[in-house]
Amino acid sequence: MATPETLLELLTAPGPSGYETAPAAAWREAAGDFAEVSGDTLGSSLARVPGTGDGPRLAVVGHIDEIGLIVTHVSDEGFLHFIGVGGWDAQILVGQRVELATRGGRVLWVIGKKPIHLLKEDDRKKVAEIKDLHIDVGAKDGDEARDLVRIGDVAVIAGAPVELPNGRLASRSLDNRLGAYVALQAARLVAQDGGAPGEVVAVAPVQEEITFAGARTTAYALEPDVALVVDVTHATDAPGIEVKEIGKHELGSGPVIERGSIISPAVFELLHDTAEAEGIPFTVAASARSTGTDADAVHISRAGIPTGVVSVPLRYMHSPVELVQLDDVEATAKLIAAFARRLDGVSFER
Repeated sequence: MATPETLLELLTAPGPSGYETAPAAAWREAAGDFAEVSGDTLGSSLARVPGTGDGPRLAVVGHIDEIGLIVTHVSDEGFLHFIGVGGWDAQILVGQRVELATRGGRVLWVIGKKPIHLLKEDDRKKVAEIKDLHIDVGAKDGDEARDLVRIGDVAVIAGAPVELPNGRLASRSLDNRLGAYVALQAARLVAQDGGAPGEVVAVAPVQEEITFAGARTTAYALEPDVALVVDVTHATDAPGIEVKEIGKHELGSGPVIERGSIISPAVFELLHDTAEAEGIPFTVAASARSTGTDADAVHISRAGIPTGVVSVPLRYMHSPVELVQLDDVEATAKLIAAFARRLDGVSFER
């Protein structure tokens, strides 16, 4: 399966939390082909598909930000020090190329670390921390580096998406450009099918990786009657993952429908029934408290919004080689579109 062009555009547009302008622009351009598109002051994007009647308004929410780095200090020797925007395993950053957004445009530089040859024996056994790393811009001194970079400039890992056998794709930012793409694609499928009983609004909120801010403000402003949050979850078919802890969700097994304390039972059952009726393969995941997704903010907006979570299985989360199977992505969009078409006369009361 070839990677959809819209997904490639989203994956190659750098956009860490709070700096999502580039992927948001790509998302809005793609949505303009079939929906009424708008944005807000935080940078979240909406694509509205009118309903065929007075059915419930459905928000399909897939955050568009990714994890990144932000410059905190430029040394007199010309090296940049940084912290993470979102959650990082520092081991992944060692030796990476990074794309830094500066006043002069996007520039490629590298992350450096003291070589293992120069570490003392005890230090060789220690896990590196972000404070042990630096960005090398090739500057001869601090003045030259400060001419190139300002405090607060942000970076993402550099590298193009790679298509692998069996319809699989590896890239940075699959968490969660996949969710933003699925929300868009589901709304597109609804529009192509002539609409759903109520308005369907694809939402690409910002800042999920740090505060849930975009989902919080958009849910408040939009006032949907029901919401589906689309994110990624851990695929369990890679070495060392314990299925007894998080369930069995292999690549190729379809969307993961979440069931748990904050999930609306009616939303879960309708998703479950829809997948069975449409012949869409799926698995079920359980959460006892929060979900770690935008659903944690959406479901308590205003007087409460019945909310579900649908995820795409993903290997190597929060790394430059996040890996997904593309037919899982398309199956997730199809499930959500079919769910939207069945929202007629459904009660969400508990």
